[in-house]
Amino acid sequence: MVLQARNKHREAAPKPPQPPRASQSPLRGAPDAGAGEPGPERAPRSPGRKGAAGRKGPRAEPAAPSAGGGLGGRLVAGLRGALGLRRAGRGRTWTTLLLATFAAVLHWSHITHLFENDRHFSHLSTLEREMAFRTEMLQQLDTAILTSYTPPRTGNLRHHIISSGLYYSYFKTIVEAPSFLNGVWMIMNDKLTEYPLVINTLKRFNLYPEVILASWYRIYTKIMDLIGLQTKICWTVTRGEGLSPIESCEGLGDPACFYVAVIFILNGLMMALFFIYGTYLSGSRLGGLVTVLCFFFNHGECTRVMWTPPLRESFSYPFLVLQMLLVTHILRATKLYRGSLIALCISNVFFMLPWQFAQFVLLTQIASLFAVYVVGYIDICKLRKIIYIHMGILEMKPHFLKINVSELSLWVIQGCFWLFGTVVLKYLTSKIFGIADDAHIGNLLTSKFFSYKDFDTLLYTCAAEFDFMEKETPLRYTKTLLLPVVLVVFIAIVKKIISDMWGVLTKQQAHIRKHQFDHGELVYHALQLLAYTVLGILIMRLKLFLTPHMCVMASLICSRQLFGWLFCKVHPGAVVFAVLAAMSIQGSANLQTQWNIVGEFSNLPQEELIEWIKYSTKPDAVFAGAMPTMASVKLSALRPIVNHPHYEDAGLRARTKIVYSMYSRKAAEEVKRELIKLQVNYYILEESWCIRRSKPGCSMPEIWDVEDPANAGKPPLCNLLVKDSKPHFTTVFQNSVYKVLEVTEE
Repeated sequence: MVLQARNKHREAAPKPPQPPRASQSPLRGAPDAGAGEPGPERAPRSPGRKGAAGRKGPRAEPAAPSAGGGLGGRLVAGLRGALGLRRAGRGRTWTTLLLATFAAVLHWSHITHLFENDRHFSHLSTLEREMAFRTEMLQQLDTAILTSYTPPRTGNLRHHIISSGLYYSYFKTIVEAPSFLNGVWMIMNDKLTEYPLVINTLKRFNLYPEVILASWYRIYTKIMDLIGLQTKICWTVTRGEGLSPIESCEGLGDPACFYVAVIFILNGLMMALFFIYGTYLSGSRLGGLVTVLCFFFNHGECTRVMWTPPLRESFSYPFLVLQMLLVTHILRATKLYRGSLIALCISNVFFMLPWQFAQFVLLTQIASLFAVYVVGYIDICKLRKIIYIHMGILEMKPHFLKINVSELSLWVIQGCFWLFGTVVLKYLTSKIFGIADDAHIGNLLTSKFFSYKDFDTLLYTCAAEFDFMEKETPLRYTKTLLLPVVLVVFIAIVKKIISDMWGVLTKQQAHIRKHQFDHGELVYHALQLLAYTVLGILIMRLKLFLTPHMCVMASLICSRQLFGWLFCKVHPGAVVFAVLAAMSIQGSANLQTQWNIVGEFSNLPQEELIEWIKYSTKPDAVFAGAMPTMASVKLSALRPIVNHPHYEDAGLRARTKIVYSMYSRKAAEEVKRELIKLQVNYYILEESWCIRRSKPGCSMPEIWDVEDPANAGKPPLCNLLVKDSKPHFTTVFQNSVYKVLEVTEE
């Protein structure tokens, strides 16, 4: 039994510098007292009317000199300028920042604790850590959060589309290269990932986070070496049960520990953004508290960074939170500042660079913003500055108004133009230029509504995370009261929208039409919630967008804009804390169940496989097999592979289909002939891939029956090769999970 020992990391909180002096000119705030901070000329606030920002944006304000503000003071001033916070409330700004910092540290500690408990990462060897990066356990760990079940830590649990170890392998390449530039050149001219092709993996796999982290790691280790500080501690761990001892290193000097630590710090900072987001949207720090607690109470539905840190969303999603916060500010502000637009641009870049799926998320945002514009909640100038649409939609509205088109007709016309300018044009350009990389997305969505099936769509939909949202998810939302609270908020916003739209539609003269600019950010969030709900229902994996957004929407339970009529009768603090107390009943149970997940990573069959490959095959031996296993072979054994888990590329999908024909009912000689064309030397066969079945129609032979009906009814080739690989293949290695077949030309 390995005893767990953790280093205690102590961080001294820096003493906040003296902020700049407050300006004495009051700024324009929200029409309701609870949404903004009072200026020096306003009466003292009543209890419970705490807020972080006014609903209206700030006027331009000269920078006040600061005797001792320093960098900290300038940062706070920048935050106030970006989010419209008052200088008169500088003390309250510091309080908000301190509370946000506390939320960040709390979340960082939480996910670090869960990750360590789950696999005892600090005591794993380098090889074990690399194998631990491999498995994406969303379905199993969702189950673990609801029950006392602790998922197994060995073997392939189900069909996998993504293996996070593939991303880490490129970080490892740059770290171990003779120089940083040499490492970047290696991943831009990669010969191992799709042998014999040479591909630019930096561009293909969005590896910009790995490049940045590798540069930080190299700088960090060099600086520590120069000043003579130790960056890691290594010891020998006795595993028992006849297993050989391993060397385990802990500390930021270990590449895997550094990589994971930075990801967890980033996602800790994300919680600070959520607190600021909820505070700003609701106009009260109580709203920030509601957002953070809802996130914790529904943690298993909000994120999976604690189980699989290297996933693209771990790097990308925190910047989406920042981006949506900035969009909220821009929608609320009466005057746009260049700094806000620049910040929005930067957050967009950092959101899109790490994740190829980001474009689809931003599409839903643009659709929501366009709908907000169509019904008149934001003006044309503001929308143009946000999304820079280069079609003529925005310029055509004044012409339609001149010919006295009714308001309802105008909404329909602009909606049709938007649909044509996005979905239709995307489809047509893909057909004209023969772009096939995104074709599987359309087929996947088609399969959701119709009976369409093919090899690629079944490979996706048979994995639980790409199936429809499970029925238990809304039930879990209800138990923590997240869903009821969000429904109350949503109904309040819809009621406001209907009232405004009815007022507009009843106006007969277009020139007396009254634009509604007051609550554009609320309408946007309601529409974005609908978009995320659709995505989450269609693809369960995408509830990772829906649930956090629900937590942000829940903050509006504190908004006087929506519930001022209630807060005139009942103290808002009483309402909020009553709701949080009810949420905490199931929420604390969910947290306790997460904390009770304790395991220790061990995958001896794969460890034996990797060790055999490293010492018994040539460095240029080419391997094929299941996608997640190939990621491990590339990462830990540094052998060329012909297929990998990044399934978005059309060419890779075609290669994988050939490789997976080993689990079809085709003849052995036919499969061997295709493998030889790919120049495969060894095939790693896994019997579990031949027999497991996540649901009816989802075993690999059944998937192949859809793709290859001519051979339906024949015995699966994998079953035959498990019993006897001759005469077409030669078994060169075998254990309880893996069987390595040598592919030799006759």
